Amino acid sequence: MVLFMLYGFFLIYMRDFAPGREAWIAGANVSPHFEARLSHAHGNLFSLLNIVFGALLLWLPIRPRRARWISVLALAGLLMPIGILSEIYLGLPPVLVLIGAVSITVATALLAIESTAIAWDELGTA
Repeated sequence: MVLFMLYGFFLIYMRDFAPGREAWIAGANVSPHFEARLSHAHGNLFSLLNIVFGALLLWLPIRPRRARWISVLALAGLLMPIGILSEIYLGLPPVLVLIGAVSITVATALLAIESTAIAWDELGTA
């Protein structure tokens, strides 16, 4: 997601160019800087996963209803990094983190099951 990439650029600015960066670096391995880096990393990973999932859903003959569920769950996985940021900056409980983690895990499992079923069908007709 573009927002997480922009957030990454902000983190680079803070580490390399901002006035007082030495103090920021010294606190980088403790909260909230460490958690902010986790959010950036998870956001970019989930964005990449969504691109891969989207491509596979286009290329594989997955049933439309199942494909829609996989797509929605994969996108809901982005709630995890959003939840990390909401914990840091808004003090919210980690509910969004858990929902996002479960969503991306279930999307991955459903895509694996559907892909395996397609492979078995192809082996059976070959």
